Amino acid sequence: MDKIYFVTGIDTDAGKSIVTGMIARYLADRGINVVTQKMAQTGCVGLSEDIETHRRIMGIELLPEDYGGLTCPYIFKFPASPNLAASIEGAAIETHRITEVTTALSEKYDVVIVEGVGGIMVPLNESETVADYIGQTMYPVIIVASAKLGSINHTLLTLELCRNRNLDVRAIVYNTYLATDPLITETTADNLKKSIVQYYPEAMFIEFPEWRENSLPLDFSGIFGV
Repeated sequence: MDKIYFVTGIDTDAGKSIVTGMIARYLADRGINVVTQKMAQTGCVGLSEDIETHRRIMGIELLPEDYGGLTCPYIFKFPASPNLAASIEGAAIETHRITEVTTALSEKYDVVIVEGVGGIMVPLNESETVADYIGQTMYPVIIVASAKLGSINHTLLTLELCRNRNLDVRAIVYNTYLATDPLITETTADNLKKSIVQYYPEAMFIEFPEWRENSLPLDFSGIFGV
């Protein structure tokens, strides 16, 4: 099992936060000392709303690292890309700072699950995107795809970029929670299963059904081996 994993989406609101929390809950239930991190958060003040979602799904209280800013080193009020939200506040995201806090967390925890922001090409600053950051760190990637119209295109573009940059994709988690039409959901799933065989034949395809607060954790054993 790797020490650090990165969860990215095919676009915003794909379900990254819920999937990240469910992964952490799955690992914790198996006795693994796991923590989640949000690389940056926009549209909120103070504590990261996504980190709060992770903790709620994990069934635990907020951690000292949450209050200390280690699990989300950048929080901005304006709901936009991190680059724009930071510039509005006269700030800039330095990716080395994100890596530093991830490293610090990995020294205390067995596994760190890092949640990205929006899709994989979201700009973090004037010169770096989420994809650039993953390429720098080479964390194994878990892609969250949705069952909405347009998801095939967004997912294939994400997979193509990952392949071109030699990123290590471990799984696609297909989130059906926001499904709009049963036929679209079914045919999109069939298409993505074929695509992941083409792009990353060793990666997992995991279907994520409608989620509730008391939903049982998904089976992520194919990713983590536990």
